[in-house]
Amino acid sequence: MTFEFEHIVPTSLGGETVFQNLCLSCPTCNRFKSDRTVGSSDPVTAEFPLFHPHLNDWNEHFEWSSDATVLIGQTQIGQVTIATLKMNRPQIVRVRRLWAAMNEHPPIF
Repeated sequence: MTFEFEHIVPTSLGGETVFQNLCLSCPTCNRFKSDRTVGSSDPVTAEFPLFHPHLNDWNEHFEWSSDATVLIGQTQIGQVTIATLKMNRPQIVRVRRLWAAMNEHPPIF
């Protein structure tokens, strides 16, 4: 899978191109994130910050479904991040199913 560098705080919002503000992202998730630093899981709820890979603990905010194909948000940050980045879109769930069958998924954090 191809990854690209993502600015956690977008340059359009004053984010710098320094290690502390960069992470790897799949291109599709990066496009869905765009210049956002917050998101909402539905139009009624308040906005919450998106998961910050340098400041937040992955295991606190996310877990995998029993077959390791669907990402489940354990907190508002996790749920909003999954919804905003569309991290359970059908295409990626299918790919995760293949990776799991090859014992290449889920990743260990």
